[in-house]
Amino acid sequence: MGRELYRAVIDGILYGGVYALMAVGLTLIFGVLDIINIAQGILVVLAAYLSYVLSVHLHVDLFLGLLITIPVMFVLGVGIQVLFMRRLRGRERTSMSLLASYAVMIIIEGILYLGFGPDYVQLSAPYVNNSVHVLGFYLPYIYLYGFALAVILVAVLYLMLYRTTFGRSLRATMQDQTAARLIGIDINRVAALAFGIGVAATAVGGMMFGATNAFNANSGYDLISRLLAVIILGGMGSIGGALAAAVFMSVTEAIVDIWSPTWSVVVFYAALVLVLTLRPQGLLGHREARAQ
Repeated sequence: MGRELYRAVIDGILYGGVYALMAVGLTLIFGVLDIINIAQGILVVLAAYLSYVLSVHLHVDLFLGLLITIPVMFVLGVGIQVLFMRRLRGRERTSMSLLASYAVMIIIEGILYLGFGPDYVQLSAPYVNNSVHVLGFYLPYIYLYGFALAVILVAVLYLMLYRTTFGRSLRATMQDQTAARLIGIDINRVAALAFGIGVAATAVGGMMFGATNAFNANSGYDLISRLLAVIILGGMGSIGGALAAAVFMSVTEAIVDIWSPTWSVVVFYAALVLVLTLRPQGLLGHREARAQ
């Protein structure tokens, strides 16, 4: 039992990196724009399909394919913000964003269904199926790469937010949009770029999701519920919190799965309720009111 427990903890930590890759863009979008992008799940699936097309039809390595899918998803994200989200104003912006992003989700899902049908597919590469032996455990290369990518992505976004002029503009917009306008920040431009960056991050998460799970055009529904749980637990708008929460919830689910696979998913959300009861702002969130 001790060995199984260690294995569950290791697997949970590594798979938490995959969840973090999918969730970090969602929490960035909420933190900057107060938009709950429930289309994030289908955007992850779209990114997985883009990696699938590049890999199967053009024989491009999954990681090299990110050089193509990241810019594509960035442009798509900017387009979604300009066409669907920019017109949302006032106190109803957050609730209306649910409807707008739901419309985006339905559109993308329909396009994917027409293009690829209902059959499940999965990304394949030598490092997807191979493992390395470490301290008595066989660890899949793809999970190790995924966790490393999650740490790198969180670090890059953190540096962007706190070490660049654009990051200062982002944080000013997050804190007070009216004051940001007064000091000359183009908040429409900042919002479009922030949304684009948030969606671009799904290119990495989508590739990792597609390499570790079979998926089809309907896979976004289960994904979005888990991703929302991750960013709520981590603290809405906290990039580091998304990584911490993803690891925490994946480890919890993996440990419970040892005794009861049926209850493992329930515990995933029960842990969310428990933590938020004790710490409503999430693991790394702050009790701050946003000025509008």
